[in-house]
Amino acid sequence: MTQTPATAAAPVAPDRAASEYAVEVQGLRVRYGDFEAVRGIDLEVRRGEIFALLGTNGAGKTTTLEVLEGFGSRSGGTVSVLGLDPATDRAALRERMGVQLQEGGFVDELTVLETLRLWDRLVDRRDRPERLLDRFELASRRDVRVGKLSGGEKRRLDLALAVWGSPELVILDEPTTGLDPESRRRTWDAIQELQEAGRTVVLTTHYLEEAEALADRVAIMHEGQVAVAGTLTEIVATQPAGFSATLPETVVDLPELSGSVHRDGERVRVCTDDLQGDLTAFLTWAAARGVRLPDLRAAPASLADIYHAVRNEQLEANAR
Repeated sequence: MTQTPATAAAPVAPDRAASEYAVEVQGLRVRYGDFEAVRGIDLEVRRGEIFALLGTNGAGKTTTLEVLEGFGSRSGGTVSVLGLDPATDRAALRERMGVQLQEGGFVDELTVLETLRLWDRLVDRRDRPERLLDRFELASRRDVRVGKLSGGEKRRLDLALAVWGSPELVILDEPTTGLDPESRRRTWDAIQELQEAGRTVVLTTHYLEEAEALADRVAIMHEGQVAVAGTLTEIVATQPAGFSATLPETVVDLPELSGSVHRDGERVRVCTDDLQGDLTAFLTWAAARGVRLPDLRAAPASLADIYHAVRNEQLEANAR
């Protein structure tokens, strides 16, 4: 049996149609009985940007999207989407927003073309089925019943419906799950085209490279809270960079560096907040001793590093 969120009298978000933000969330809470799935989060999504909401399984990101879409109830907090409250203005919001859920509710007996034509009659935004068939590589499947499509083909059809008529805001929940690499790349292109047309995109994804490739800003949720948020540059700067190299075991007098040095046999790894300074010192030290570094690797922190740091910090906190 599906539980309904314990819903308090949700405050009405102020009208912010003229705001620079497409989405404003303050103190959002969603409770299911005794379980609080979302615990007082704040989010801001600027108009015209691509915003990625990341998180571990059960972090609350899909629940958060459901509230933004008007499909889920909130237990507390204020939510403004395109200047409207999705809890009370869902009908008005629906015409300005496209949504791709994790699982589409298709009619299996309809063909792909019939599905697009039906959608044309259900929404006010105008578009052409033929354009979307071509854009999402479904032209050869136009007369195939939806129930006979592969999982990836259904995902592409779902995305076609979400972007129908280029709505002001598009919310995509795991848009490239089940797609092959080439289809995933074409989906990225479609998302970027929406942004180039001035649209706003909010997406969730488990592919961290997808967020790195697409998003202007990201937020990482864990256990119902936003652990970190900002541009990729801002959040990556919170974690140390690093470099590694293989040294002969006979070389023992390593240079003094500001970062931490870890040695395991011939392999040396350095984590540092001053990548340029420590790497320069290391290379100068190696050159002075005639030490060759054929497999030297250096890189700033990645989104994956941030993601795993968030998860590990929470695991350590739970273990205390």
